[in-house]
Amino acid sequence: MNKTPKYFNDRVCLNVLANSVENGKACFQASEGHVVLGVLSRSFETDEAAIEEMKAYQAATDNALSIGLGAGDPKQSDMVTRLSAVLQPQHINQVFTGVGKTRGALGQNDSVINGLISPTGKVGVVNIATGPLSSQAGLAEVPLEVAIAMLKDMGGTSVKFFPMKGLAHLDEYQAVAAACAANDFALEPTGGIDLENFSEIVQIALDAGVDKIIPHVYSSIIDSATGDTRPEDVSALYEMMRNLDYSAK
Repeated sequence: MNKTPKYFNDRVCLNVLANSVENGKACFQASEGHVVLGVLSRSFETDEAAIEEMKAYQAATDNALSIGLGAGDPKQSDMVTRLSAVLQPQHINQVFTGVGKTRGALGQNDSVINGLISPTGKVGVVNIATGPLSSQAGLAEVPLEVAIAMLKDMGGTSVKFFPMKGLAHLDEYQAVAAACAANDFALEPTGGIDLENFSEIVQIALDAGVDKIIPHVYSSIIDSATGDTRPEDVSALYEMMRNLDYSAK
């Protein structure tokens, strides 16, 4: 079972939510497999129920499973760790303080584990207090380079920069991209990304020289009537990915 996402041009992989195995399979096909499919842990009452359904996603999509928290919910951190240990997915979303525990539970270094850090309104400074207790205790504002080094210490693979609110934190996002490139770390821009700003957001990271980028495109491409992610929108995003400039490195 492949534990590493499939990146287009070895640089970019989509992350979208899947509402069902059928919806996930359609999105997988729409992107020619260059996607990880988010399934939220908080949608399940028990680990057993989550494992059963997530295994079905894995079987249908060559393990293109992304285990999610649910809007960065820190209360889901331990459940994500438990599920990851059993399922060995390609991609895992974690709060900052949950990264080390999850990597240890996995017992391997192939799966992507992001660590959630948040904008502070200050360029080059991020909030890492995103865990179950720390998120309730106040802000922990640290320099970007320190946050990335700490994630590396814990076995993390990438920065999940959330909530971005699209381009509302543009200067901060550009600094995150530059720091990830300088420190050979992957970047996952998340929050408010849609068909209109997708190319610009991903191109910023490519131009900065980020090696691996996993943009999360969620609510903007979900059909409100069915709850499904629209495969035609995934196809449109994939076409945008194909047309980006990959020359900078």
